[in-house]
Amino acid sequence: MAPRGAVGHGGAGGSGSTIVIGLLRVELRIPQAHSLKDKRRVVRSLLDRVSAKFNAAVAETGHQDVWSYAEVAVVAVSNDGRHVNSMLDTILNFIESHAAAEVADAEIRFLG
Repeated sequence: MAPRGAVGHGGAGGSGSTIVIGLLRVELRIPQAHSLKDKRRVVRSLLDRVSAKFNAAVAETGHQDVWSYAEVAVVAVSNDGRHVNSMLDTILNFIESHAAAEVADAEIRFLG
């Protein structure tokens, strides 16, 4: 049986490959930001670092007009659910180590 969130796809040859999509949603608190410009500098730096270090899609997805909070989402795709979960855990640990932002909430979900 495929992992939760896995989607079986019987391609042209009936190969039955599996696609696992994992979503990491992180709400960040940015205590030293005193303007949207300060916030955007912190968020852009974090997104650039995550994107450069990991093979995952990353974007700011919420709280765009609030200077002290940000929501970012990271998506990873693989054929192995354990790999996706491990990768998103590693990315969350990396984000938690970012000195300019504090993780207020985080959630990993599998889509499918």
